Amino acid sequence: MCVIFFYANSQPNANGYKLILASNRDEFFARDTQTAAKWTNVEHVYGGIDLEPGREGGTWLAIGSAHGIFKVGALLNLTGEPKPRNAVAHKNILQPHNNTKNSCHSNQNKQRQSNNEHFLLGRGMIVADYVRQSDVEHNIINYNQRLLGDCTKYSAFNFVSIEIGAVSQPAQIKLLSNVPPTLMPFEQGQCYGFGNSLPDSPFEKVRHGQEQFEQIVNEHGHSDVATLSAELLQLLKNKHKFWPDAELKRRAPSWGEGLSALNVHIPEHGYGSRTHSLILVDANNRLHFIEETMAGLDPNGEWERTHIEKQFENI
Repeated sequence: MCVIFFYANSQPNANGYKLILASNRDEFFARDTQTAAKWTNVEHVYGGIDLEPGREGGTWLAIGSAHGIFKVGALLNLTGEPKPRNAVAHKNILQPHNNTKNSCHSNQNKQRQSNNEHFLLGRGMIVADYVRQSDVEHNIINYNQRLLGDCTKYSAFNFVSIEIGAVSQPAQIKLLSNVPPTLMPFEQGQCYGFGNSLPDSPFEKVRHGQEQFEQIVNEHGHSDVATLSAELLQLLKNKHKFWPDAELKRRAPSWGEGLSALNVHIPEHGYGSRTHSLILVDANNRLHFIEETMAGLDPNGEWERTHIEKQFENI
């Protein structure tokens, strides 16, 4: 389970933002993960990395910038959908930040994949492959069109992609879902929210969260980074349960109420909102990637805060 809210506009006012993005990653607390950082083998990409054996190198959220173009990718699973049949093994594993952590598992993973012809493709590579490449083949249009033809090889997902380039061109926003295979465009300059259901049947927490996010953007969309980020983090940490929720109950009958808050915490399963992420890009192409993530297995324990700041080129 994850949730994402964002606003993208290639033509902001001088003190505004090209991108305002807030996202929660809901995952099992014990899943091995690399915190947000610059990818050592892809210099222009920033984000976290999944280190789960067999899924190393994938990511749920990342941003890349090359040749004056920002590319953002985010992956959300679709809850309650059956796994597709006849999937094939993924053969393109992107190495994580620290290669030494992955080397001892590489031969085992290759053997595991080659021995299972129905091994599902790792969905996290959808984001990684999109943001790390800057050629025409991997632009937002071509990449999504190609993915649309292959999307049934993955477990159910929503893939959010954003491309922000020159001020003369509007930001491009697309959502690709694979159950059923659908590619939808969205206009820049509006506030959006997506979760673990199809966009025409959002969970109550996504609907309410989008309304609150839009209010934050309207009131603080020209504020400094400290003020804006504080408001967005407060939204992501909201523990109010938007329950009952018919769509969430249908998709997750056993966990529905526990998943109904923006900030999920299901202690009996060691599961919840283990990472809060913000990505801000101002009118001058300065990136702020802010992440708060659990340092251990207890959400009431220590949290680590990362703030990456990077000035990218103007075009």
